[in-house]
Amino acid sequence: MFKKLLAFFAAMSLVAAFAAVDVNKATEAELDGIKGIGPVTTKLIISERKKGEFKNWDDFIARVKGVGDKSAARFSAEGLTVGGAAYKGAGAAEAKADAKAKAETKKTDKPMTEKAKDAAVATKEAVKGAAVATKEAVKETAKDAKAAVTPKADAKVEAKAEPAKPAASAAKK
Repeated sequence: MFKKLLAFFAAMSLVAAFAAVDVNKATEAELDGIKGIGPVTTKLIISERKKGEFKNWDDFIARVKGVGDKSAARFSAEGLTVGGAAYKGAGAAEAKADAKAKAETKKTDKPMTEKAKDAAVATKEAVKGAAVATKEAVKETAKDAKAAVTPKADAKVEAKAEPAKPAASAAKK
């Protein structure tokens, strides 16, 4: 159940991370969630937005100090929109290509280092050893429990068997 709940929240985080964020409607937290937009830029965006909504990307670039074509293209590639539109400036294609290349790099499996392999093997062996030790402890506990019960049972069997032996031996004579 815990794993399912954890997977659900991870999926929701991914959906939120890739969802488009409109600069005219976004909260401070949503703007901070865009890679490349920090607290200073967020405050600049919000203060300019109070003066009036951004009409388009050119208006956004002109009014927010420190934002140029490259950063607008990066923000757009990360999901920022102005009036629902993505940035289509000179660097937008490059930023999208860079974002796609980064995503592909993340998808590919990186080879494990020798140190990581050794750690994985050691962990696997430790888990296997713990499982064997636990199994042995359970067996010992079962033996101890059986040994504690067995003398009483044996005594009852012997007590019932003793009177029968003399009677049987007397009948044979």
